[in-house]
Amino acid sequence: MTFGVVGAGGRMGGKLVAAVAATDGCRLAGASEQPGHATVGQDAGVLAGVGALGVAVTDDPLPMFAAVDAILDFTAPAASAHHARLAAQAMCVLVVGTTGLDDAAQAEIERAAQHTPVVQAPNFSAPVNVLFALTEKVAAVLGAEDTDIEIVEMHHRHKVDAPSGTALGLGHAAAAGRGVKLDDVAVMSREGHTGARAAGQIGFATLRGGDVAGEHSVVFAADGERLELSHRATDRSIFARGAVRAARWANGRPPGLYSLRDVLGLEV
Repeated sequence: MTFGVVGAGGRMGGKLVAAVAATDGCRLAGASEQPGHATVGQDAGVLAGVGALGVAVTDDPLPMFAAVDAILDFTAPAASAHHARLAAQAMCVLVVGTTGLDDAAQAEIERAAQHTPVVQAPNFSAPVNVLFALTEKVAAVLGAEDTDIEIVEMHHRHKVDAPSGTALGLGHAAAAGRGVKLDDVAVMSREGHTGARAAGQIGFATLRGGDVAGEHSVVFAADGERLELSHRATDRSIFARGAVRAARWANGRPPGLYSLRDVLGLEV
């Protein structure tokens, strides 16, 4: 199976290149970056620290989309929207791990899924997706009148969106368990004299600093007791391996928008 990696010159792009190179039956056949990027023209494997792969980073992704079985995209919202259009035209598998998408970018991804298999997830770690399922289940069991839900996340200093896509995914899972919409119950920040916490709210706390790959906790707090579900990532490679797994699963499937829970066969 042949792969292309967009954003191959970035931190996550390098992890994706390395994951493809390390997976039996997979071959990197293309890599791209935005025009003017310092890595354009360099070997993607050398940049990723896995040795020369004979694939130079290009600033024109279009030929790559037409030549590969799957594209891995962990870039930025505007770029992902553009890549979705290219994937729809080329009808190659598209794996999207970009977070912070606005409605317009998300609509482009959903349109692409009408023409080609798209796997989109806020987090490509298998254990995190188990955490999504557990969060929904626990939220359904523990009532809103008796148990408060708070979601705490921390990432490296360079992350630009907050709360993280994974934190929002956990919020949506908790809301689904309670049969409500997250937008109706979410509290993204607290400052000053906020008054008592209202029953049924799902709160978020965002921390940024250092090189933290990703830490997420869902706190179910009741009078006299507290249940915490947590995941800590120490290496971004786990997300890259999950993306490769998702692409291999989607290859040959009909067009559609799939999640990593589909890939893993997870049910609540």
